[in-house]
Amino acid sequence: MKRFLVTILAVVVALAWGGTAALAVDKDTLVVGVPSDIHILDPAVSMANWDWRQSWPCYDRLVRYKQGSTEVEPMAAESWAVSDDGKVWTFKIRPGIKFSDGRALDAGAVKFSFDRLFKLGKGPSELVPTFESSRVVDDSTLEIKLASPFGPFIQTLACNAASLVNPNVMKQEKDGDLAQTWLAANCDGSGPYRLTEWKRGQRAVLEAREDYWGGAPKLKKVIIRFMSESADRRMALERGDIDIAENIEFDQLPALEKNPDIVVLKNPSMLVDYVYLNNQKECLSNPLVRKALNYAVDYQGIIDNVLGGNGTQMRGPVPKGLWGHKEDALQFQRDLDKAKALLKEAGLEKGLTLTLIYSEARPTWAQIAAILQSNFRDIGVDLKLEMLANPTLRDKVNRGDYELCTGAWTPDYADPSMFMNFWFDSKRWGLPGNRSFYKNPQVDELISKAVTLVDQAERTKLYNQAQDITMDEAPYIYLYQVNDILPIRKNVKGYVYNPMTVNMYNFQDMGKD
Repeated sequence: MKRFLVTILAVVVALAWGGTAALAVDKDTLVVGVPSDIHILDPAVSMANWDWRQSWPCYDRLVRYKQGSTEVEPMAAESWAVSDDGKVWTFKIRPGIKFSDGRALDAGAVKFSFDRLFKLGKGPSELVPTFESSRVVDDSTLEIKLASPFGPFIQTLACNAASLVNPNVMKQEKDGDLAQTWLAANCDGSGPYRLTEWKRGQRAVLEAREDYWGGAPKLKKVIIRFMSESADRRMALERGDIDIAENIEFDQLPALEKNPDIVVLKNPSMLVDYVYLNNQKECLSNPLVRKALNYAVDYQGIIDNVLGGNGTQMRGPVPKGLWGHKEDALQFQRDLDKAKALLKEAGLEKGLTLTLIYSEARPTWAQIAAILQSNFRDIGVDLKLEMLANPTLRDKVNRGDYELCTGAWTPDYADPSMFMNFWFDSKRWGLPGNRSFYKNPQVDELISKAVTLVDQAERTKLYNQAQDITMDEAPYIYLYQVNDILPIRKNVKGYVYNPMTVNMYNFQDMGKD
């Protein structure tokens, strides 16, 4: 009788969890516990990593990131060439690729995808600001013309925005929406998986394509479970109900690290936290004051106490792991004597009062604000703290109506322009990127030239010069790169971390023992 009751209980538990408890032990099925549901799946519309997790495996792109690298390699494009003036790119399309309905992925399909992306004109289209047109040369050859050279162009083609959509999706078009309504909740690509189910608030299901041109995936099914609470994801991982748990809170990690059936993977990510210093405010217009604030910060203390040691202090604006990172760039360390001397040189030996705004968008910001308040007090700076709703904070930042503000940034593609050209270009003041309202004509000239070149060595030289200037003028306080932390069951094999595809997995290469 006891055995019978236990069996019934197990079935009830499995049903309560959407049937996934049994599936998690299936070697052909991977179950991932995530904190957020899908919003929009259309790669030409969505700007959220939470959405890309599900759509990413359903599509091919012309190029992809090499495993564990920020370098790109061929995917749907076998090869490519660029004209001497950097404006015309010609791609040879790999033969034999088919969409789920059997339609060939040819040059016409690629043209359709890019024309649709730029006709819609949503956020993802801004990745290639100089796109002008595309032209089918023949079934296997596509030509893309840029209005002006754009150095990061090939890297942008590895992004989710450059996913290649089946032209037959136009059968789903309604009222001239280019099938936006249908693609918001569905996928139609040529990738290794197809989306077969999405139950809002519960789960999404991806099923492998046995006929995928790159070979049939090892995992036949991937289930994404939407679980808002970190504690629920942690317990489900420990029970074996799920195989991977995303976004586990720092204080819950030690217990997982002690579990012999779980591995907690930690890798430096490209997500950085930093502080905007509004250079247009009189009190912060002097580089001496901004440098003094930089020298007052206890960087390692913030990493240890806020992140539990799960971060790396930034050295310069380009994060470690991305080409263009300058290993010998100035790295500020806490030095109270130097900070006080700089304030004295600026005529502020008696100190000053500043206000820092922050929001609830990242739970770490409140702790960072409190530590900065204490750090600045040590050099005679009275830092007032003001917590705002995130929309209000973003509006103030965009208008320059603030003095100091906490911020976070992650690149959309693997290129230093995502930091250098966004953070320092005087034409991007506010939310577009230059949130410190920094202006230096020499820096503008260096970064504007760098983004038009294709030669990486030349671009690196220009960006290095710009980094030296900006570090000396200290328009921001660079805090740290956050470690990407992913607890997984030990029997999960083949996962490869890539800093450019956070929350987007190489499911087709993964398996389970």
